[in-house]
Amino acid sequence: MNFIKSPISIAVTTTLLTFASVTQANESTDIERITVTSSFNKQSLAQAPTSIAIIDQQKIAEQGIQHFEEVINGVANLNFSGGTSRPKYLQIRGVGERSEYRGAPNSSVGFIVDDIDLSGLGMAASMYDIQQVEVLRGPQGTRFGANALAGLIYIKSKDATELPEHGFKVTLGNDDLINVAGYSSGAVTEDLNYRISLEQHQQNGYRDNLYLNRDDTNGIDEFSGKFKLQYTATEDLSVDFTYIFADNDNSFDPWTLDNNGFNTITDNPGVDNQKSHGGALKFSFEGLSFAKFEAISSYTTTEHQHAYDGDWANADYWASKSCDGAPCEYSYLWDKRADRDVWSQEFRLSSNDASRIFDNTTAWLVGTYISKMNEDNDLDSFYNGWEDEVLDSTYSANNYAIFTQLDSALNYGHELSVGLRVEKRSTDYSDSAGDEFDPSETMWGGHIALSKIINNEHSAYVRVARGYKAGGFNMDLPEQLIQFKEFDTEVLVNYELGLQSNMLNNTLVSRLALFYMDRQDQQVNASQQNPDKPQQFTIYTANATSSSSYGLELELTYQVNNNLTIDSTVGYLNATYDVYGYSDKYGTNIDISGRDLAHAPSYTFSLGSTYRSDNGVVFNVNWSGKDEFFFSDSHDEKASSSNLLNAKVAYELADWSISLWARNITDEKIATRGFFFGNEPDLDWVAKKYQRFGAPRQIGVTFDYNF
Repeated sequence: MNFIKSPISIAVTTTLLTFASVTQANESTDIERITVTSSFNKQSLAQAPTSIAIIDQQKIAEQGIQHFEEVINGVANLNFSGGTSRPKYLQIRGVGERSEYRGAPNSSVGFIVDDIDLSGLGMAASMYDIQQVEVLRGPQGTRFGANALAGLIYIKSKDATELPEHGFKVTLGNDDLINVAGYSSGAVTEDLNYRISLEQHQQNGYRDNLYLNRDDTNGIDEFSGKFKLQYTATEDLSVDFTYIFADNDNSFDPWTLDNNGFNTITDNPGVDNQKSHGGALKFSFEGLSFAKFEAISSYTTTEHQHAYDGDWANADYWASKSCDGAPCEYSYLWDKRADRDVWSQEFRLSSNDASRIFDNTTAWLVGTYISKMNEDNDLDSFYNGWEDEVLDSTYSANNYAIFTQLDSALNYGHELSVGLRVEKRSTDYSDSAGDEFDPSETMWGGHIALSKIINNEHSAYVRVARGYKAGGFNMDLPEQLIQFKEFDTEVLVNYELGLQSNMLNNTLVSRLALFYMDRQDQQVNASQQNPDKPQQFTIYTANATSSSSYGLELELTYQVNNNLTIDSTVGYLNATYDVYGYSDKYGTNIDISGRDLAHAPSYTFSLGSTYRSDNGVVFNVNWSGKDEFFFSDSHDEKASSSNLLNAKVAYELADWSISLWARNITDEKIATRGFFFGNEPDLDWVAKKYQRFGAPRQIGVTFDYNF
């Protein structure tokens, strides 16, 4: 099912539908002001001079969103690679990793939950008891440094409260879905508040393993929670503590040789497990005469295992096939285990009302940041019962940064923001194959943004931001790829123009961002199948000379009356390589200069509406979609354009609600990951397109009680 054919038709359709409804408005209602919490100093969304999408708790509740995975389709120019049980590898405006089979982790998209860095570990992203999700597009070099080349995902959970509040939620659905969650918040003493939330999520994963006669070989089994303490020590000193954990014991069996998508025949289904514990401690002191002092300490430890049955079948199946006149013998198991520890410390001094500079027009901030990551990887694979690839590695990365930001109020309603970050990164790597690397480099990034309040309804900004991503190395390369042993630092410069409007007595809110991105020494993930050992692949990173991207993000929210709200998003992206080529497994050079980047659909869109009747009935419908896109930079296979239709009807009272919801109502097969290689020995390992599909139609009921 394909309703939309071009990005132009999306923009026209969405805009006409939204503005046509303006004539139906019969009374004005203020749309709640939204605060950006990921910035140095909290500011309203209308004041932020950058492209940000915010999914607040009201939208999470209205759409029945359970996991960050369900947020993605509603955000313009955000995509993901479905190579794991939950989205882990994200792309913003076409920039971001698609996998990590080996090597040194170094994410392009930051992923932070309550000041705890989970970049590259996005599976731990339940939406229960969440205040809002912020998606910052474009490099965020001043605030977050090297882990935010493409942008940042910031998840803010609800804070501890002084007044007691408690609740629980139960969800049941097809695919044997069971989700049980609860929270409690209140005061321990006059100065100490707490909040705790827990959630258990289980379902079978929409795959039937016909060989093992099981329906849970792709199942989800996740237990997660958060604990917060908020302590007001004195009038000037506050202390916030956050602890989060996620115990994801997920199975992994998504691939099929015939691309049917949902009926597998593996004899050794894989797993995708992640056990994460993270803590953050924040001190805020306002007793200094010249500044506010903040210190944020965080620590995260994660154990992760990703394993899969690489032949996607079983011994009986292969024995029934002919290889050179004899029954085929083919089995392949791949198993990677990793232990990661991340520690960080940040100190910040920011001006108060008495210490603003330049005739009291400019707020200032200075800070320093230190982080250390250690990761041990154990990779084992087995081909036809024999040990195939074994690689044990140890990796560490140390980052040291200083940063500053000035925010000035100028004449005629102008505001100027200037930020700079200088960061030194040192890494050390060694493995059982004898590879050793210890590169070190100093990088810089920042931004200049000029904004202006045009009148009571409109404001505009222009922004230039520079982001960076450290260079690195490739391990265990064959002789023909030895020139890619190391790769250079990537630099991305983003030019952005934005218009933010609040019209019709605050009932129509729009945010428009136009951007152009120039990437130098772009880091490109590439893969090459071994022609002599077709079960083996070499995964490496190379530098493209450059690439460029341009596009837009448009967000509209219109409150027609007290009962009806309409919202829409449109993303357009043209992201192409200037000069880049790669070698296939036979050494032939393939030039893809001028081609679109992988996982960079030309358009993304969403259109939704929520109706709240006066008697407590709530109806929400949401339609989203994206254009076709290339799966990889190492072949030309594509995912087809797709559309997704979700709906929810609920009955809500003051303390409780019950809702019936459905996702992917039209039961579309939506490809989230694809490969092009040979995986069938009976076909002489001829390369073929293989696709993984997202969840089919999902239906469920949720009961939510708060007291």
